[in-house]
Amino acid sequence: MATSKNFVFRKAEKGDIKVVVEMIQELADFEKMSDGPKLTEKDLLRDSGLEGGPEYCHIYVLDLIEADKTITIGYSICFFSYSTWQGKSYFLEDIYVRPAYRGIGAGARIFKEVAAKAQQYECKRVDFHVLSWNPASKFYKKLGATDLTEAEEWHFYRLQQEEIKVLANELQNN
Repeated sequence: MATSKNFVFRKAEKGDIKVVVEMIQELADFEKMSDGPKLTEKDLLRDSGLEGGPEYCHIYVLDLIEADKTITIGYSICFFSYSTWQGKSYFLEDIYVRPAYRGIGAGARIFKEVAAKAQQYECKRVDFHVLSWNPASKFYKKLGATDLTEAEEWHFYRLQQEEIKVLANELQNN
């Protein structure tokens, strides 16, 4: 079993993006949405600022150091959002640990590291969503997270690209 000193949490580098894309697909498979991810390595490189452009998201990886090898076993992707009630927030889009490395504290380490990053960036909160059937809900509650659907009856909504296009076109035609 790994102890915390065997983990290294760090910002992803260009060479990590291929494995991050693989883990994004693994997460989609776990979430029963295998055909969901359309993101490419090129997209992540561009959007993470790793190619010199604006940094729209922060990609972190968790490495496990074992004897003479280092294995990337998990990742998280975060970005800034804003609350008119509290100010700057950190949104945790994804957190994932490869199945073979679950149960050794890796998920808790990533989650705590993300919380520490939020504190470093002076964010007032960390927001994220979890599928209702995902057993990780208990894990997040144990670490202090509040389920806003239960506590405050908030519901999460989304406009997809097609709906955005329709609304933008309606605006242009008025």
